[in-house]
Amino acid sequence: MNFAYCFPAVRGIQSHREYYISMVPMKLLSKLFPEEQEIILPEYRAQRKINELRIPEIRDYIVNNRDSYVFSAVSASIDGEFKYKPSDINENVGILEVNMEATFLINDGQHRKAAIEEAIKEDPTIGDETISIVFFKDEGLLKSQQMFTDLNKHAVKTSNSLSTLYDSRDSLAVATKKVIESVPFLKKYTDKEKDNLGKNSLHLFTLTCIYKANTKILHNDCTEEDTNFLISFWTSIADNINEWTDLQKKRLTKKDLRENYITTLAITMYAFGRLGRYFYDNRSSDMNDYLSKLQDIDWLRSNQENWLGRAIKNDGKIKNNEEAAILTCSKIKQLIGIPLSKEERTKEKQLTGKNRS
Repeated sequence: MNFAYCFPAVRGIQSHREYYISMVPMKLLSKLFPEEQEIILPEYRAQRKINELRIPEIRDYIVNNRDSYVFSAVSASIDGEFKYKPSDINENVGILEVNMEATFLINDGQHRKAAIEEAIKEDPTIGDETISIVFFKDEGLLKSQQMFTDLNKHAVKTSNSLSTLYDSRDSLAVATKKVIESVPFLKKYTDKEKDNLGKNSLHLFTLTCIYKANTKILHNDCTEEDTNFLISFWTSIADNINEWTDLQKKRLTKKDLRENYITTLAITMYAFGRLGRYFYDNRSSDMNDYLSKLQDIDWLRSNQENWLGRAIKNDGKIKNNEEAAILTCSKIKQLIGIPLSKEERTKEKQLTGKNRS
């Protein structure tokens, strides 16, 4: 080869085939993997089309976390002539020489590559940092398509709860974990890994459910003062739900609580979150005095007067949308003597109109 790219590389073996790993400056990605300008039918592509909506999110992740962002390797195939030259010290460490007329095809990592290019436009110093590329020999379209399938088919998306558990950048995620640790009932009955609980689960809540409820209380970054407010609010909620107390004292089973009451439903937790927003905005209100009135509420699912059309559908199934959270919260507010917001009053009129018709 007269003219070649030379990559310091480590050689490995998978499925009896050689592959090579090299660290490449990020600013070279656009040169190695030029954008496809031509519109190609899916059956003639080895990759999915770029989803443009994903690029800004990944770009901002890089730019906003310059000291802590992390990426997995890009996987690519070499369509063209290349050869590997081992070093004198170790045959699996050497130089990968690729003919400059060869084409590099991304098998996995196209969104990372596109986002990195956008991030470099905002901060050129990112271009001097490196990303690892795993190079395979291109063996045709069908092999490349199968490689794309294999790389993505067995990837398992992390649950939202586990992502929240491991997230140390999101101040509300950190605060939510502190809330759960600080409120004994939540600590005992919150699953920190799963997003969905089976009917026989030992837990009643998921971490992501409580996190979402907290997003309805706080709309911005969470300060230490905000964290203390959240702990105080959820402590008062837990102290004033009679069914939760009955479960703790073994006067009620988890099965009975799940099947007959609405107090562990996600939609009710979101309604509590909206209720918490009222107290967050109205610090002069006696939160504990108002929340003590939760003890007088009939939380039975069969209580159609309170929950039908709000948390419960006409067929007895659970409602699970933002309107349901608003209507459930507004009913709780009415029962404990808190004024409704303009949005809640509008929803109440709409619900009343539906019931009349």
